[in-house]
Amino acid sequence: MSEGLGLVHIPRLQGRGHMGIKCGLENIRALLDGLGRPDANFPVLLVAGTNGKGSTGAFLAHMLKAAGFVVGWTTSPHLVDVTERVWVDGEPIGEGALELLLGEAFDSEARTGVTATYFELMITAALSAFRMTGVEVAILEVGMGGRWDATNATDPILTVLTNVSLDHQQYLGDTREAIAREKLCTARDGRPLVLGPTLDPEWIRPLLPCAPVLCSAQRLGPADIRWDHSRVAGQRVGLAGLHQLDNLATAFEAVRQLRGLGFPVPEERLWEGVAATRWPGRLWAPPGLQALWMDGAHNPDGARVLADHALACGVRPHLFFGAMGDKDLAGVAREMKRMRPLSVTFIQGDAPRYAKVGALREAWGLEAPMLDLREAAALLRTPAEVPRLVTGSLYLLGDLLRELGIHAF
Repeated sequence: MSEGLGLVHIPRLQGRGHMGIKCGLENIRALLDGLGRPDANFPVLLVAGTNGKGSTGAFLAHMLKAAGFVVGWTTSPHLVDVTERVWVDGEPIGEGALELLLGEAFDSEARTGVTATYFELMITAALSAFRMTGVEVAILEVGMGGRWDATNATDPILTVLTNVSLDHQQYLGDTREAIAREKLCTARDGRPLVLGPTLDPEWIRPLLPCAPVLCSAQRLGPADIRWDHSRVAGQRVGLAGLHQLDNLATAFEAVRQLRGLGFPVPEERLWEGVAATRWPGRLWAPPGLQALWMDGAHNPDGARVLADHALACGVRPHLFFGAMGDKDLAGVAREMKRMRPLSVTFIQGDAPRYAKVGALREAWGLEAPMLDLREAAALLRTPAEVPRLVTGSLYLLGDLLRELGIHAF
């Protein structure tokens, strides 16, 4: 996308990427108020957590769509195209529609006198898209933390917390308890708070800033776990890994709570939605390439479940790793080395945030080769029989997909 194609507001949005994190909900509230509170036109579900937010949202969106609802879903980050962040009734929003809605968001910004961040503008555009298209339920993936996240300016009827682990400590705090307190600000008094199977309600309860109704998801099973899919209760689950069954269990519990709130969700349609669920970048095989898998694991907990899955399936891949320099490189490397990869190759993208070769070699304790994006793409296009796994960052996956000319959707 470029201004040469007649776009104005999408390039303007890209220019806000440097603004980073902003504490406070005043900006997003001003933007939404200036547009007549688009979020007041449909029920909102918030999905928070360190890992698994996108996958849980994907399951939930596809299940509700299969049940007959018109569903809006917003997620982040995107892999290849910014339109991926706004999903309406099964498809990413069109580029022209996003351009129009961002124009409205920028107009609201000008009228209210605020200076909004990239994420605030995107959430405003997403909520306007959902109003415009008449969605019957909107699923909003919380960005980072929760207390000051733009999605928290809405009034959710239900909140999901998938899990809590260490990530973004420079913003959220150095302990799981501190991070949980930030995320739990997305809960609301008297409304369901769905907890993923790894979260103990007794650990959560004293950290809460309000009094939601705690609803714990129960693990699914027995399960047959394969490298590229699972089976549970005789049903195929296309998102692979035991951790994805936890995300699926969380989505099922959210649906159960929605029924209690009056949503007519027929049980027999839910597994159709599960079967239809796809979520690029999460142990995903991009089309047109042999024996190549991509996973966006970027913190120690994500790396742990990825390594556990490889070990459980007896898969020893050739590993291609790149990451942002502000991540826990040593913690991620420690977990990923447990899968005993046949080889390790580092990848460095063009953006300044990418970890440099010295930091990667120190974290891994390896003098592994370093490729740039073009070299890595050329190598990954070659035929292979042994699995190759690209991981360490969703931003890396997106940069590689652009270099390979592959769209995520």
